[in-house]
Amino acid sequence: MAGESDIVDHSNDASSGPVTAVDLKKEFEESGVREVLDELDRVLIGLEPVKTRIRETAALLLVERARKSMGLANETPTLHMSFSGNPGTGKTTVALKMADLLHRLGYVRKGHLVTVTRDDLVGQYIGHTAPKTKEVLKKAMGGVLFIDEAYYLYRPENERDYGQEAIEILLQVMENNRDDLVVILAGYSDKMDKFFESNPGFRSRIAHHITFPDYSDDELFKIAELMLAEQNYMLSDRAKAALSDYIPLRRNQPHFANARSVRNALDRVRLRQAKRVFDGADGAVDAATLSTIEEPDIRVSRVFSGGLDRDQNVSI
Repeated sequence: MAGESDIVDHSNDASSGPVTAVDLKKEFEESGVREVLDELDRVLIGLEPVKTRIRETAALLLVERARKSMGLANETPTLHMSFSGNPGTGKTTVALKMADLLHRLGYVRKGHLVTVTRDDLVGQYIGHTAPKTKEVLKKAMGGVLFIDEAYYLYRPENERDYGQEAIEILLQVMENNRDDLVVILAGYSDKMDKFFESNPGFRSRIAHHITFPDYSDDELFKIAELMLAEQNYMLSDRAKAALSDYIPLRRNQPHFANARSVRNALDRVRLRQAKRVFDGADGAVDAATLSTIEEPDIRVSRVFSGGLDRDQNVSI
């Protein structure tokens, strides 16, 4: 397994005898785990409970690898996971980092992430589901399979639904290939709870349940600033005040999706800013003009005048 060169042998004869000690801090640094966790801190605002669980998982993986090197553990730990939370709370981003973490520690061969939904796994007619599911599993081997809105696999109200066939194949592979594949099931918290109640096979194979909380208004504001900075935009002081007013109003509108809604809103803001700059251009414009978001670019949003409640259109 990768990283075994970092194992410290304190026996008198370094060329023989069992491993007696492992420098976990050295393993942590040289395996690249610190790099993954630091990057997670950089790209994800807030989500402290989630980050704590990821750090705990990283520690478990490091310790299990050390135990295996000493002959204290023979089986690969169960690493299948459940990510529960509302849309836009960072579940896919964390899944990507988890795949990287598992790869660096030698628990998966490739470290890639394959993201699917029910439509990628379940067929429309007899004999269609098994090939679809097996093809997805083949692509995911050596990495992480992320099944979004996993509860849609199970539709007991439809006797002719083929989701159960996909579930049975997944359960078999999760048990028999757990040393070469990690499965993450994701979705809304309440629906995931009901899904596990109805599918004890999944519940018994999921070792790690991580709940993703909604972002606070302040965290969403910081996320917006980070998204804009990545594209070399900045907010004027009045635009910052407008965005601070916008976020809680948007939260109370239907179809709110945390950071995803913020990203959509900023896309519309950039459109308005571009039109404003173009319409007002009289000759050459400088970089500051091209990069600054002003208050009207935000306050023209329908959210400030009732939004969805007024015109029933999606308002971002």
